[in-house]
Amino acid sequence: MKDYKKPSDEELREKLTPEQYYVTQQNGTEPAFRNELWDNKEPGLYVDVVSGEPLFSSREKFESGCGWASFDRPLESENFVEKRDVSFGMVRTEVRSKHADSHLGHIFDDGPTETGLRYCMNSAAMRFIPVDKLEEEGYGEYLSLFEDEKSD
Repeated sequence: MKDYKKPSDEELREKLTPEQYYVTQQNGTEPAFRNELWDNKEPGLYVDVVSGEPLFSSREKFESGCGWASFDRPLESENFVEKRDVSFGMVRTEVRSKHADSHLGHIFDDGPTETGLRYCMNSAAMRFIPVDKLEEEGYGEYLSLFEDEKSD
């Protein structure tokens, strides 16, 4: 990721769906319970839809009831930037990807695990890679996270 160069706005508009562009580049939010990954239970990785930066493992995903994909911790914390967000009359912490500067969602301190965190993420900002595709897609280094979930 050190050599990653974010595509131009024109390239992003060609690469992304309108919803992905709206969410990642215009700080949008997709509808709750009507997004691709909120209830995904398959093992694998969630990566930035723009850059491919590894963001979360399915092992840290939990059902929060909010209608968006929720995680209690990032896979690679160095791939995240947190920013104060005071939009819509609220004070929140926005989460962006470090290398692509994609708007991902927000982080809250009401998570159910020992971290106390809930990363509430937009599906449109992420691409899910199932465990059986990790090696093929260049994420083989993360296979060990799922050793106990592989079928024999």
